[in-house]
Order: sequence, then structure tokens, then C-alpha cells
Amino acid sequence: MGENDSREAQNARAVDWLLQQPGGPVAVVTPQRQFEGETLQRLVGSPGTVHLTWRGFSAESLSRRRVVYAWPDRQHLNALWGVHADAIVVIEWGTAETATWVEDAQPLRLVPGQTLQPNAGAQAVPKPVGELLREDVIRILESVAQWAAGYDTGLKWNEEDKLKADMMNRPERWMSVTVEQVTSKCRELKMRPNDIETIVGFLERRKQGRRFNVRSSYRDYQF
Repeated sequence: MGENDSREAQNARAVDWLLQQPGGPVAVVTPQRQFEGETLQRLVGSPGTVHLTWRGFSAESLSRRRVVYAWPDRQHLNALWGVHADAIVVIEWGTAETATWVEDAQPLRLVPGQTLQPNAGAQAVPKPVGELLREDVIRILESVAQWAAGYDTGLKWNEEDKLKADMMNRPERWMSVTVEQVTSKCRELKMRPNDIETIVGFLERRKQGRRFNVRSSYRDYQF
């Protein structure tokens, strides 16, 4: 959104851009079946356009389509990881939900009157986080990232249990580690957004003094 902008103008920019892109049929994704916006409603009513909502939504349904993704929250943006769509335009509602995704994905920005190009070489550049992360934690995160990269769906339960067990069995290792440090390192390793949120969530819970339920086969595990 820009100054003196409107939601309808924002929608129109998104649709105009998408229809200029080559590719397969058009899909429009909205949170619910009912929504406001004449431009999007006309597009949904066009022959061949598929209208999808969050209920029962699967990101795989966007494959080989040109997609308008309207007002996604952070969770639904995360689901775009690895989607093989021909083109995607995201209509953001507020920057709180999209800021991290924009920083990582470095998309074109469709603002009033111009298209802003991504910053060259800026993709997934971690922000400074003060003190350096411990070497042993770096090695752990590198191992976890390598495991996760081997699966289409990201981290498996056993990798999660290993990480949770280590956080409980080696509290001194994680005591001085900050959420910001772990987030930055995971992003540097180009982990899936959902996996990053899982790992960071574990660390936040441990810092709150909470314990984990770990399956017996990994209860004593340490890296």
C-alpha cells in the first residue's frame, strides 16, 4: 500500500501484473468464500478461473497456475515454500505478517505507479544479532538443516525429538543462546519457514521453563 492508495487499487495492480505473466490457468486464493473487492470478484467470475479458500487448502493445488494470493497470514505464506506455480502475486494486508517473507523471497513490489525491483544479492541476508552463536549450536543447526532438506515436508518427528531432548539434557548449551541468533542462523541456512518457526518455538518454550514430551527412544539424546 502507498500513500493515498486504496484496497481496490492494490487489487487492480496485482491482477494486472498477473495477467501479463505467461503460464497456466488462473487461481485466486482468499481466506473465505465471501470477500470484498470488485476487481477480484470479476477475476473469480471469469471463465477458467479457480477460486480457492483456506478451508481444505493445499499449496500443491497452485502448481502450474498463475496465482493471486489475497491477504495471507504468516502461516499461509510459509506454505508457499517450494510451490511450483507459474507466477504468484501476493496482496498483503499488513506488513506484520509479510515482512519476513518479503525479506527472504525478495519479490517485486507493486506500489502505486511503479514496480520496485528486489535488491540484488539481498536474499535471506541475516540481520546482525550481536554476539556470535556458539559453535556447538551452529553445528547442531547445520545438521538439522541438512536433515530437513532431505524431506519434502521438512523436519520429521524424530529430528524434532532429538532437538527437544538436547535442549532439556544440555540446558547450559542453550542458556545463553537467543531466539534472534537461532532465527538468523536458520534463515542463513535457508531452512523452510515452518521449520524455523518450529525450532524457534522450542527454544522460546525452554526459556519459559517448559518441558517437552519426548518419545522414550530419544529421551536421553544429546548432540
